[in-house]
Amino acid sequence: MATAAPGRGSRAGEAPPPTPPRPQAGVAALETRNRGLLTIGVMMATVMQILDTTIANVALPHMQAALSATSDTITWVLTSYIVASAIAIPITGWLSDRLGSRNLFLFSTIGFVVASALCGAAQTLTEMVAFRILQGITAAFLNPLSQTVMLDINPPERQAKAMSIWGMGIMVGPIMGPLIGGYLTDNFNWRWVFYVNLPVGVITIAILWFLLPSRPIRKRPFDIFGFTLLSLGISSLQLMLDRGQQQDWFASTEIWIEALVAGITLWMFAIHLALGKQPMFDRDLWKHRNLVTAVFFMLVIGLVMMATMALLPSMLQSLYGFSVFDTGLLLMPRGFGVVITMALSAQLIQRGLDPRWTVGIGLAIAAYSLWEMAGWTIEMGTMPFIISGVVQGLGLGLVFMPLNGLAFQGLPAHYRTEGSSVMNLARSVGASVGISIVTTLLARNIQTSHQYLSEHVTAGTMSGLNLLGQLPVQAGAVMGMVNNIVNQQAAMIAYLNDYWLMALVTAASVPLVLLLRVSKGPIERPDPAAAGH
Repeated sequence: MATAAPGRGSRAGEAPPPTPPRPQAGVAALETRNRGLLTIGVMMATVMQILDTTIANVALPHMQAALSATSDTITWVLTSYIVASAIAIPITGWLSDRLGSRNLFLFSTIGFVVASALCGAAQTLTEMVAFRILQGITAAFLNPLSQTVMLDINPPERQAKAMSIWGMGIMVGPIMGPLIGGYLTDNFNWRWVFYVNLPVGVITIAILWFLLPSRPIRKRPFDIFGFTLLSLGISSLQLMLDRGQQQDWFASTEIWIEALVAGITLWMFAIHLALGKQPMFDRDLWKHRNLVTAVFFMLVIGLVMMATMALLPSMLQSLYGFSVFDTGLLLMPRGFGVVITMALSAQLIQRGLDPRWTVGIGLAIAAYSLWEMAGWTIEMGTMPFIISGVVQGLGLGLVFMPLNGLAFQGLPAHYRTEGSSVMNLARSVGASVGISIVTTLLARNIQTSHQYLSEHVTAGTMSGLNLLGQLPVQAGAVMGMVNNIVNQQAAMIAYLNDYWLMALVTAASVPLVLLLRVSKGPIERPDPAAAGH
């Protein structure tokens, strides 16, 4: 693929660009001296970045004290990272073409490691937020680039297996984050949730430096107008979702402003994408039905997985009294389920099973696990947590790898990085929306359920209260204990309602499988930028 000048479409009098050869069995798009070692390096970068989406959550109380922050302002440690990453993800494709995929991958990995070291050394909240923004920007490019590299260095017959390996890191990382973060915080210091990236990052950089190949550079113009609109829209949406519950949603002027900015700018971006001369994402990208359908699925996966991961730690610690580390241990079985079915789904697809079946069955299993979670009780032991975690992991593992394979099936190779960045952005937005919805419903349902339950706690319904005069305790102390029980039950009802909602959303997404299609082989179309258009 030659270096190209900006522009799209054939010029008058020019011959059409040559069609690239179809992918051949046993031939990868990019060759490397040691594919196995490079795979390890790519996955180390991926897991390192994914872990940082959840590893810092458990350390927030310790950071708050060390950085002299309040409970409101310390959340900017998480918000700044999420917003910066969401803004940067969409330009991954353009930067990869402009700078070269190898250069961008190395720059991102080095920048992420340096930013992690700066976060660990931060002495004030301002410094921490600034360094987390830098960390979020550099982290944004790692997921799309790693997925593209895994596809590029493997021949067509090995790409399903490559996607299963990549998917394991994506799905297991958020589950392992709280466990590793809790262990480091309890046994060392909160700063180690960032410092742990340094030794891993150095090894990763060394592997990438010596083995990572690069795609040819494609010079194309940057859509500054579209990027500005998308950045404003995404950042406003993320801020609204993150701060909505804290600011009492639309009772707050801030939330109204953020909602209006998000709505207006995202609508303008959609119009610009459809009608603009050189939009940020090539319009041909949206002609691939599987990719567009996969984007909707990624919204659901982000909602279900990250919303569940946001609810379970607080539920296990506040209602069941588990420690941070024990909570992480109870969440681990989810990862085991993901690993099992990702490996299994790769084998099934290689043997000829229609991947749409695995996606549909996986979603149904995930919906069933959430339905089982909606029947939990406060009195139960640990086994239901473990079983539901394994079952949900089995379902998500069946969905993720085949879905990625279908999304990129028939997609020209030069669209892979842009396609991957769009899917990662969809998963990030889905996670933000899901977490915002479930936390808001949780808070409001706790209030509603508490009011309903307390109306039925009277002297008439509790005959034991008539014996208070015979007990050596104060009536107020007993009523305080009763109120604690009511609070606990109200919180349990609120959690179960959230699981019901996620089960319904997951089940409702199953029919989307019918929109996916399976082609007999990859279809490569000409790269419009490859011949100087």
